[in-house]
Amino acid sequence: MSKYFSYRWVIIIALLLAPSAGIAQANNYSGYIDPFIGSEGQGNVFVGPSCPYGMIKPGPDVNRASNSGYSPDLDIPLYGFSQVHVSGTGGGPKYGNIGLMPFAGNYDQIKQESLRADEQASAGYYSVLLKQYHIKTEITCTHKVAFYKFGYQPGSRKALKIDAGDFLGEKPVPDYREAQQFVGSEVEVISNTEIRGYTRIRGGWNNGSAYTVYFCAITDKPFKSFSSYKDGKLYPNVKVQIDNGTKTGVLLYFDDATEQQIQVKVGISFISTLKARQNIDEEVPHWSFEKVLNQCRDSWESLLKRVEITEQTPAAQKKMFYTALYHTMLMPVNRTGENPGWQSALPYYDDFYAIWDTFRSSGPLITLVDPQRETDIVNSLLNIYQRDGYMPDARSGNSNGRTQGGSNAEVMIADAYVKKLKGINYSLALEAMVKDATIPPGGNEEKEGRGGLTDYNSLGYVSNRFVRAGNRTVEYAYNDYCLAVVAKGLNRNGEYRRFMKQADNWQNLWRPVTDHGATGFIMPKDPAGHWVDSITCVESNGRVTAIPYTPLAQDWPTCVCWWCGFFYEASSWEYSFYVPHDVATLIKSCGGTQAFKTRLDTFFNNGYYNVGNEPSFLTPDYYHWIGKPGLSSERISQIIKTNYNETRSGLPGNDDSGAMSSWLAFHMMGLYPNAGQSYYLINTPLLVQTVLHQAGGKDFKITAKNHSEVNKYIQAAWLNGKTFDQSWIEHQELLNGGELVLQMGPVETGWGSRVLPPSKPANY
Repeated sequence: MSKYFSYRWVIIIALLLAPSAGIAQANNYSGYIDPFIGSEGQGNVFVGPSCPYGMIKPGPDVNRASNSGYSPDLDIPLYGFSQVHVSGTGGGPKYGNIGLMPFAGNYDQIKQESLRADEQASAGYYSVLLKQYHIKTEITCTHKVAFYKFGYQPGSRKALKIDAGDFLGEKPVPDYREAQQFVGSEVEVISNTEIRGYTRIRGGWNNGSAYTVYFCAITDKPFKSFSSYKDGKLYPNVKVQIDNGTKTGVLLYFDDATEQQIQVKVGISFISTLKARQNIDEEVPHWSFEKVLNQCRDSWESLLKRVEITEQTPAAQKKMFYTALYHTMLMPVNRTGENPGWQSALPYYDDFYAIWDTFRSSGPLITLVDPQRETDIVNSLLNIYQRDGYMPDARSGNSNGRTQGGSNAEVMIADAYVKKLKGINYSLALEAMVKDATIPPGGNEEKEGRGGLTDYNSLGYVSNRFVRAGNRTVEYAYNDYCLAVVAKGLNRNGEYRRFMKQADNWQNLWRPVTDHGATGFIMPKDPAGHWVDSITCVESNGRVTAIPYTPLAQDWPTCVCWWCGFFYEASSWEYSFYVPHDVATLIKSCGGTQAFKTRLDTFFNNGYYNVGNEPSFLTPDYYHWIGKPGLSSERISQIIKTNYNETRSGLPGNDDSGAMSSWLAFHMMGLYPNAGQSYYLINTPLLVQTVLHQAGGKDFKITAKNHSEVNKYIQAAWLNGKTFDQSWIEHQELLNGGELVLQMGPVETGWGSRVLPPSKPANY
């Protein structure tokens, strides 16, 4: 029989024997999840199984330079399945720890890899056929334990590699910025069914200190022999490879030709190998793959069923919506009880990657769907503050770092406060916020706190002697507004007045220059208060050059380093809209209602808007503040149609820990939050009807009557049967339960034009 013929039948048999686990079920919400959405292009999503906010994320590693370890290119061989990943992130990779690789051939070699076929993924499940060895790999998981099922060819010798030395993002240059660096590893063969060990890595995107992932792996069949290895050399029957700063692992050989299937449970811990073993005993004390899979899916089902959409919703929209919810709830990661730094009764979450990305829509979406979870997440920020001294803007591998702009944990706290989340010590939260706003981080500006704070608190802006001065200034202004809101609620009137005044600091960088018909932009100033007209570039070929600084100028990364520009990842055209607390004053600064409308039109029509980047997330909704919510809906509909879909390339950029997905989910429902404030803007929903089954038992329903491609404008609205003329709705009104009915039609009628959304009060 030819090799081609043999392989073809292997594929056919594998497909016939494949369990229903790999197929998204009909008639349930988790069945609409497609983990492959965003796996192509720049989405960088994790495609393996995970429980909600799951600590373990086992999945395929194909590309060591990839943040998620994944590559859709089937011509690139897979080299293993590691247990810890992030999802949707940019920058340098993190994790990719503790690799497993089944193989059947080259038994005395440490490096094993294979091309892939027949990849499948659904909620809690991933499978693939390794073509090199004709091995089918299936994976599911609990919160802390991965469960593998390896199907080998009949009669073949079976082997499995457990690699404690490999990881993502390794570079040949020591201390390369954003690269992970190896510190140490250890493996120990406990018995002919159990291996334990750890890997210790430092660095990565947040330049964090060393973190250790401990593991315990248990096989359901005893292996007949083994070889441990260290630093590329095999040691047959040597049970322990101690940590001496070199990479270690073990090859296991299962010689029983009658066995075709081997199952492996891998528990991880950030505390110890014994804790990893305990996690297995507590979460998976059995050998039923299907039971673990069903438990994982049930955990997703219990969350997703809280948001019900009509059965008549097109299949593509169902898949987009529920996958967006799924992506939003992969991170941050719940590591309560797994914190190696300290013990605390408070929850502990990690992998805020980064709050700069997620505070705008992901946090508010979790608050709406899973409020107790958001309470735990906010309490985790306070837990970190009490022990590490600052709340993170980003955190991974048990280390803060790095800040991209503001101290945006303040927005998360304010959002929780105004939406009345209970169980949070808001006095402690205010203390943490005030420290961010008053105490410079002392040389750790990329790690935590506010960089350029000395300028900001003395000059009223961050000058050009600090990097990212533009977006830091506008973000600090909003952070101060959020601080003031909490201070007022706690009757701390001195802080309220001080920080409410500082919330106007964005105006100190507002320069009345004109660009493409728009006047007034956030522009750089030096410490003496003089406007800066050009940006000096780094030295190149013995020359120092400069570029004129205009509202469309981009000084990074060609002129200065990626993190060293006046703005982070956007232009002044984008950031000059970032005044989410005082859009009314922003409109006046731009020349009034008509000038602001023209400016928004120019922004979108000229392609200055970037849907794949968070600073402009709220901007499509700004037409609401000039009484034109229909124009907001037009922009949002166009953005979604152009940039989002149900395919593997269906995200417009890095998902950024669910940020792109949460933006989509909100707008599909017809709502969008202004994070840190208590209301949602109302837009034309993509979904005809959405029901929020809330924790308190009161359902809230959003119904779009006469909804169609033509009838795309809200002509009238009723809240619980009463006329509702404003284009925004308070969070409390959702909690009260009831129904918001939107009457759709082909033309605008002026609905939403009379009562504009809130802005910062003029007198305080």
